[in-house]
Amino acid sequence: MTNDLPVGGVDFHCHLDLYPDLEVAIAKAEAARIYTLTVTTTPKAWPRNYELTRGTRYVRAALGLHPQLVAERAGELTLWERHLSETRYIGEVGLDAGPRFYKSLDSQKQVFRTVLERCAEAGGKILTVHSVRSVPMVLDMVERYLPCDRGIVVMHWFTGSKAEARRAAALGCYFSVNAEMTRSDRGRALVADLPMDRLLTETDGPFTQIDGRPTEPADARMAIEAVARVRNLRTDAIATAVRGNLQTLLR
Repeated sequence: MTNDLPVGGVDFHCHLDLYPDLEVAIAKAEAARIYTLTVTTTPKAWPRNYELTRGTRYVRAALGLHPQLVAERAGELTLWERHLSETRYIGEVGLDAGPRFYKSLDSQKQVFRTVLERCAEAGGKILTVHSVRSVPMVLDMVERYLPCDRGIVVMHWFTGSKAEARRAAALGCYFSVNAEMTRSDRGRALVADLPMDRLLTETDGPFTQIDGRPTEPADARMAIEAVARVRNLRTDAIATAVRGNLQTLLR
């Protein structure tokens, strides 16, 4: 991604390989000039994602091992390590302490620690991080294992407290925000309080929907509009800030 970018929008967390046709999904994001980070949930999905995005201008693939899959896929960590040198982008990774996945939390921590340590060793990685019911643990681990001069964390769909958001920002984290986050009073209050110079937008498609269909990168404008409403600012001001934040992050 070059610094002359800008772009029709930013979708910094999307699962394009979970749409019916990955090649078509990539082509649509490219045509719309949406800077898209398409995350993977298992390193076995990485090679095809990488192959299809290595020549694109706007779409980049991230190498992941999703915390919700760790119970079944922890053995793929070695494969994740093998591919690490092939990309700057890491995700989806992190922790999930929700009731469905709490039993694997110890294993998740072991995997996430390795991810952070390997990224710190490599340097220059950008990670999109899942933190459901686990924000303090995630931030503790980021602080301990990934110094801010060795990599940058983007908190995906952040649901922590305002105090935790301030702590994350102090650790150098960014925040990728989707429209769904602004549907509750608590979510709107949090989005209103996030530092403007650390905001990015995302869809988390196809896990979010609009008009009864899965969102796609072009729908990142909905996040821009939602943030603008919450912060009582013009949409073009938010869009300009997000593009500027992306350029700063990539530099």
